[in-house]
Amino acid sequence: MRLTHFGHSCLLAEFDDTRILFDPGTLSAGFEELTGLAAILITHQHPDHADVDRLPALVGANPDAVRYADPQTTAQLNESGTAGEWTAAHSGDTFDVGVVTVRVTGGRHAVIHPAIPVVDNAAYIIDAESTSGALLHPGDSFYIPFEKIDVLALPAAAPWMKLSESVDYLQGVAPRVAVPIHQAVLSAAGIAVHNARLDEMKDAATQFVVLEERVAAEV
Repeated sequence: MRLTHFGHSCLLAEFDDTRILFDPGTLSAGFEELTGLAAILITHQHPDHADVDRLPALVGANPDAVRYADPQTTAQLNESGTAGEWTAAHSGDTFDVGVVTVRVTGGRHAVIHPAIPVVDNAAYIIDAESTSGALLHPGDSFYIPFEKIDVLALPAAAPWMKLSESVDYLQGVAPRVAVPIHQAVLSAAGIAVHNARLDEMKDAATQFVVLEERVAAEV
């Protein structure tokens, strides 16, 4: 698998010729230039995960890409009609994209504050031909799938979490590789502090890999 990080929670995952883009949001950049996508997957409605202004051009440049989002975001996008038709990703759904299978799980965003309504959040598990649980993108949640995950896109900073919670999640999933995401809310110094602590406290069998933005890496 090759991963390219476009900042924050936006990841491009490539399995042979199958290219899947996750969470093209307002705090990410460079994804709008992509073509040849097999799928665009959105975890939830917040702008840092779904940039409604740039989605129409992305969809127009990738007309053959299947498009899935959590049910609430799907309804919003289809109602606006500006970014093509989207399919609701319900927990328990499974669909094939090129050489991989996508499983939808999770269902709810992490609690930001009791006074703020909790929105839908779809977590996506990708099964490759030779690796079940090849990749987990949990969106804004700490969903533990209770199965072996090879590569985890790890939420590392957010208004809804403490660093200790990210550490607990990393240890709970215990993937072979963890790549930090969702860090655009931090300064460069803050990112360095968080990454150092996560790397220090990960499981001994986990490799902590910080992806350079817009540079593809084999993981």
